[in-house]
Amino acid sequence: MAFAPAWQPLAAARCSPAAGPVGGKSFRPDHTPEPNPKLLKMDRLKHRADFLRCAHGVRRVATGATLEATATPEKFAKAETVRVGFTATRRIGAAVERNRAKRRLRAAAAALLPLYGRAGHDYVLVARAETLRRPFAKLKDDLAASLQALHARLARTEQPS
Repeated sequence: MAFAPAWQPLAAARCSPAAGPVGGKSFRPDHTPEPNPKLLKMDRLKHRADFLRCAHGVRRVATGATLEATATPEKFAKAETVRVGFTATRRIGAAVERNRAKRRLRAAAAALLPLYGRAGHDYVLVARAETLRRPFAKLKDDLAASLQALHARLARTEQPS
């Protein structure tokens, strides 16, 4: 009697029609911001002062996450670079849940900020309770809509009156 393995090898799983489509639409058409012509590099925010500066900047609260943004100080600004930080409070849950929420936010930011972020800006993504339960495509939709709204608001505040 011959037995077939219960698992599919990784290469076969990628090619399997049962695996489903790999890609898909990550934005609703009405929330798609204009992409940058060049991909931006991402640096990490690591110092508390940077997080506090973003907290005093512009904030956009969405279902999946809160996005805070401010202009990068001139002495830290680099060409074609955005700086990003991630945070999750104890309200999210234990360390395991906080780490998982930050991993999901890092993945969403890595997918969207190089395309839709603005060079010379700092972004902080704050996890919310819904960050853990929200489907990843909707989490990216929330981030895209937040980026679009923040950039519109930053453009209004940075224009000289």
